[in-house]
Amino acid sequence: MFGLGIIGFAIYAFTIYDVVTSNFANDNDKLIWVIIVVLLPLIGTILWFLIGRGKRI
Repeated sequence: MFGLGIIGFAIYAFTIYDVVTSNFANDNDKLIWVIIVVLLPLIGTILWFLIGRGKRI
């Protein structure tokens, strides 16, 4: 059970890193994605991988 927590945290940390290092056409998009991922960890991570990564330049 403890291993699942570490894996979940690693995915969450990678998602935040991926959002911060991504290039967007608008800087507000990056801020919005960071807020979504931080405030809604599970849903934000899923949305980032399904929708957000396609919005990068």
